[in-house]
Amino acid sequence: MASSTPNDRMQLDKNSSSLPRRRDLPQIPGAPEGAAWFWGVEDELGRVNLITPARVKEAAKEVLSGDVVPLNLELNELQPACFARSKFQHTIKDLHGQLVFDDFYTMNTQSSTQWDGLRHFSHLETGTFYNGVKGGDIIGPDAGSKCGIHAWAQHGIVARGVLLDFATYAEAHGISIDYYENDKITYAALVDVGKLQGIDIRPESQGGDIKVGDVLLIRSGFLKNYRSIDTAERIKKHSGSGVHGPETKQRYAGVEQSEDILDWLHDCYFSGMAGDAPAFEAWPSHQKYYLHEHILALWGCPLGELWDLEKLAEKCKERKRWTFLLTSSPANVTGGVGSHPNAMAIL
Repeated sequence: MASSTPNDRMQLDKNSSSLPRRRDLPQIPGAPEGAAWFWGVEDELGRVNLITPARVKEAAKEVLSGDVVPLNLELNELQPACFARSKFQHTIKDLHGQLVFDDFYTMNTQSSTQWDGLRHFSHLETGTFYNGVKGGDIIGPDAGSKCGIHAWAQHGIVARGVLLDFATYAEAHGISIDYYENDKITYAALVDVGKLQGIDIRPESQGGDIKVGDVLLIRSGFLKNYRSIDTAERIKKHSGSGVHGPETKQRYAGVEQSEDILDWLHDCYFSGMAGDAPAFEAWPSHQKYYLHEHILALWGCPLGELWDLEKLAEKCKERKRWTFLLTSSPANVTGGVGSHPNAMAIL
């Protein structure tokens, strides 16, 4: 499963399906507690390492009908953008008497459908990003490019996707959700979502249906709700401070912060996690930690937000099948913090 390295860092076999549970993680010298930095001191991929040729070949078997479902919002759909982020701007330039054109984008990569990269969110207590990167490695006179979004872009993200459609489950069971409050999607609820869909959400190594390297998608119903409210209400809900902590004026429903969730997300060894909610997790956290810290800084796993899962949910319900081939091609920007995912599900 693993081998020793000269600096006493365990290095996992990327093709192995026998990987350590969160409760069994060794303490890595110099790393925050709970760090799972297992692919070498120079690694920039994190759990994208789990996307091996063998797993890509297996994931391709999920394509049955050939239907393609893009998972990206229009870049300017959210008005205003969440967390006080700048709005997307598109300018067209006439190069030759209305016969040749270029265009220009001005955007915050976090204002629409996105991947959070490994430079986006640190382990807050120690100020440490994945694999030991610090803030001074990202900006300032000594900045480099380690763990930039270019690493994922140059590798590519192609995996089996698994959709857990919490929104449909909630509607069927009369569960009311306030998408602009700190309402939480619990682990127990996700277990029940899986049962409704015929999926045991435990990792395959524990007898479940989740395979190492899968990409997890959770549909909360946020976008369906967003599209149902008028512009004035959207402005009211999305305006205000986007600061961290309980004093923030922006609140969003999402996955709960709990030990059950942390164990599950870690032990499944997803190669990516994404949802349709603005923060994936319930915002703000009422715990002493954010899921972002664990997913990004401690585990090195791509974290996606504001993915458009509405059409995908419809197709999955029609097929009664919630797995598919997922592809994503992040922007190839050396040292980038995040990216639009350019993601598609192929059914």
